[in-house]
Amino acid sequence: MKESSYKSYEELPLFLNAATVARVLGVSPSSGYELMHEPDFPVLKVGSRLVVPKEKFVEWVSQHTQGGAE
Repeated sequence: MKESSYKSYEELPLFLNAATVARVLGVSPSSGYELMHEPDFPVLKVGSRLVVPKEKFVEWVSQHTQGGAE
């Protein structure tokens, strides 16, 4: 797994593209792109672009990691 280049959610832009999603999660760009096509992932289509609102991304991560607790 790649290491995330971000250290906190505050560093993220308001909208994330597939490459940013991949960097945050520490996965390959193709994995970030695939994730953005999952039915429960919070994407917003703007023209032909897919972006993820930062707050929705943070919520999604929290929901899928039980808030970071194992």
